Amino acid sequence: MKAAFHTLGCKVNQYETEALCRQFRQQGYEIVEETEFADVYVINTCTVTGLADRKSRQYIRRMKKVNPESIVAVTGCYVQMKPEEVADIEGVNLTVGINEKHRLIEYIEEFLKERKAQTHVLAYEELNDYEEMGPVTAVEDRTRAYIKVQEGCNRFCSYCVIPFARGNVRSRPVSHILEEAELLLAKGYKELVLTGINTALYGAEAGFYREEGAPDGIEQVIERLDRLPGEFRIRLSSLEPAVVNAEYVKRLLSYEKLCHHLHLSAQSGSDRILKAMNRPYGRQEYLDIVKALRDYEPEYGITTDLIAGFPGETEEDFQDSLRLIEEVGFGRVHAFKYSRRPNTKAAAMEGQIPEPVKKARSQMLMEAGEEACQRFLEQNRGKVRKVLLEEYKEEEHALTGYTDNYIRVYLPAEEGQDSELDGLLNKFRDVRLVEPFLDGMKGEFLVY
Repeated sequence: MKAAFHTLGCKVNQYETEALCRQFRQQGYEIVEETEFADVYVINTCTVTGLADRKSRQYIRRMKKVNPESIVAVTGCYVQMKPEEVADIEGVNLTVGINEKHRLIEYIEEFLKERKAQTHVLAYEELNDYEEMGPVTAVEDRTRAYIKVQEGCNRFCSYCVIPFARGNVRSRPVSHILEEAELLLAKGYKELVLTGINTALYGAEAGFYREEGAPDGIEQVIERLDRLPGEFRIRLSSLEPAVVNAEYVKRLLSYEKLCHHLHLSAQSGSDRILKAMNRPYGRQEYLDIVKALRDYEPEYGITTDLIAGFPGETEEDFQDSLRLIEEVGFGRVHAFKYSRRPNTKAAAMEGQIPEPVKKARSQMLMEAGEEACQRFLEQNRGKVRKVLLEEYKEEEHALTGYTDNYIRVYLPAEEGQDSELDGLLNKFRDVRLVEPFLDGMKGEFLVY
């Protein structure tokens, strides 16, 4: 049988889809592109915004059209939040929630016998165990691999539906993470990205086993990975300032293999809005983390998320977010319009911002973020950084890869060099950053 997959949303969803692909292959399925004829279509959904719900519905209908006789199985956060709504979409055969994905093949086999639509969704109170889906080693990217380390969140930011969709914090045992890391390194991967719903909450649940003398939180994972032999690097997909502080971040700076880049989700630059968001830190505490990183290295890469148009956001509050971009000098800003989500406190708040205002503010945040990015790139002009060479871009006639501080670098290849390029891919090289170019910088190899 042939199976095709489509993934919406975050890196965790992408990781889980890779795990499903591995399980399907092991059971004899042929994995094909989502646009191809398949017997089974799996859509891994997202529900972080209303737009994510809409895109999920569109893909469900689109994939059924490729083969009307196919089995359409829908999983992910949208299913967990609105199982009846998803099940009612024409053509859906299976709706499978969080912590049930590992049983998807079993449910498909049941459907083939009974030919009756099924829903398998656990209640929020039942999402207590980490869903182990086995080591994920078959990823499309041949240089960078993701390792999921935890599931769930208990922060309940007032705008966010994810704690309801993913459940409480469940952390993966360190031994399982190390096993997967060693398998990935043996296959030649040179960058391991630690990901989760809220990686900073790793090990925060009651009863989680921690070795005597081991560090707290995600640091215990980084500490063990940092000890592994070989030339590779570790990157955190994100770190919540709602959980960590400047002192904690300072400790992370001691790990040799940890990239000099952190994604710190600010969400707002206004103390008043941060409080309304139920973010347990203020503007100054955020800036204290930034100062600790930049005191260590002025070119330390910091990226962030910001929400435009949260309920009650005044022009002054919005200007605070713009000023935060200016003060921090982010390497990249992801700006989002506030999306009213069911079950969240913010959905019932007064002062909902009109859509045109949210759209305009989001655009201004993106523009300010782009200006900050350009300043950060200029700051790196002439610097020498280690780059992991990942692919050859034909259109630009250049090798590309990322620095440890998360700058995309383009290294022009001379005519006739094609035979040499394969030998450079998935290698670390010291590169001088020459000038801003496209979404990153042009670079040149150092000649020793």
